[in-house]
Amino acid sequence: MSDTHVVILAAGRGTRMRSARPKVLHEAAGLPLIEHVLRAAESLAPSTTVVVMGHGAPEVQRLLRKRSGLRFALQEPQLGTGHALLQAEPALRARSGTLVLLSGDVPLLRPETLRDLRQHHQSAGAAATVLTAIMDDPAEYGRIVRIGGMISSIVEYRDATEAERGIREINSGIYVFDLAPLFASLDQIGSRNAQREYYLPDLVRIYRERGMVVATRTVGDPREVAGVNSRKELAEVTAVLRARVNDELMESGVTIIDPATTWIGADVTVGADTTIYPGVYLEGRTQIGSNTRIHSGVRIVDSVVGSGVTINNFCVIAESHVRDGARIGPFAHLRPQSEVGPDAHVGNFVELKKTTLGRGSKANHLAYLGDATIGEKVNVGAGTITCNYDGVAKHPTVIEDGAFIGSDSQLIAPVRVGKGAYVAAGSSITQDVPADSLAIARGTQVNKKDWVKKRSQKTDR
Repeated sequence: MSDTHVVILAAGRGTRMRSARPKVLHEAAGLPLIEHVLRAAESLAPSTTVVVMGHGAPEVQRLLRKRSGLRFALQEPQLGTGHALLQAEPALRARSGTLVLLSGDVPLLRPETLRDLRQHHQSAGAAATVLTAIMDDPAEYGRIVRIGGMISSIVEYRDATEAERGIREINSGIYVFDLAPLFASLDQIGSRNAQREYYLPDLVRIYRERGMVVATRTVGDPREVAGVNSRKELAEVTAVLRARVNDELMESGVTIIDPATTWIGADVTVGADTTIYPGVYLEGRTQIGSNTRIHSGVRIVDSVVGSGVTINNFCVIAESHVRDGARIGPFAHLRPQSEVGPDAHVGNFVELKKTTLGRGSKANHLAYLGDATIGEKVNVGAGTITCNYDGVAKHPTVIEDGAFIGSDSQLIAPVRVGKGAYVAAGSSITQDVPADSLAIARGTQVNKKDWVKKRSQKTDR
């Protein structure tokens, strides 16, 4: 098989999006549109990948620069798809083989469709192959005109006759080309059309007039070639991508009680026998183990959740790690760099920030634990706060194994509570507590007898 090269057209402004952001950077199912396209293209193992940019080029390049091996070309001004492809010529001038042309706003294209298209092109010995689709409502897509069953030309909607507009087979804008004749032929495309642009589909007519082979391949599911030109279409393709992810997970043994209200990103992994309740959001590169229960209203981002975990309703977990058998929530918040150990409990209205809670430890009610290292089998009482910020810097709190922190305690960092130590309820701890000691740091209680009665007598006068 000859070398494969990929060019992705990403220069369009996307005026119907009504956005200052480049269209290809709008997100569908948690990823920019162009990222979906790049992932599909990776299945071709291309030797070269070129992104043709235009509107918002610096922003597009900034997003994609973390990807190694990409080349960039600039189309300025934007004079149509034929002109856009010409901008990739310098990056491909010394190359040979097959070029696959994709659009950066078509995120539903499956890798297997691309591989099949390339194989069909090479088997047909074609100079160009067009991916087509049959649509009930072809809208304003270009139409495939055939003579004797063979493709004769592609007519853009604005230039089509009424009879041509009645054709249901459309041009997807996705092509495979033999590189050898491509760029010299592009120079012959004119701009005599309604938009005064250089239409890439005109190459089909030019090739046919020269007697060169032009093939077509029709995609089985026309939704794969749906482009995004508006916020409504963005929502529609997002729904398809979400459904794909949910279907794959359910086929792998995950229970999703209500797929219509469950949002799971493309990079999320979930183990078998896990149950996901309605209204759950799993985003980024989150990993969920097996036999875990995630209840309604939970949002988890870029985190690892082990097996046998229960996450109760309305929890937020970001960039954190929850170990096997732990129990979280309801209404708990795990902020970045937090770790909940095996069989530990984080209860309602408890917030962890950059904190480790050891194996079997519990913070069940109304606590803030920030910049803390908490050992095994520690009990953190309701209302406990690690006072980690002094107005200038953050300071650590260490609570060693088996310690007991009474309710409504404040631990003024930096401070250490030793192994097995007790902190009495209502204490403000400003010094280290030795192991196996009891720390009491609160004012002495004073009861003033008959104070209320005397006060009432004064008020009644």
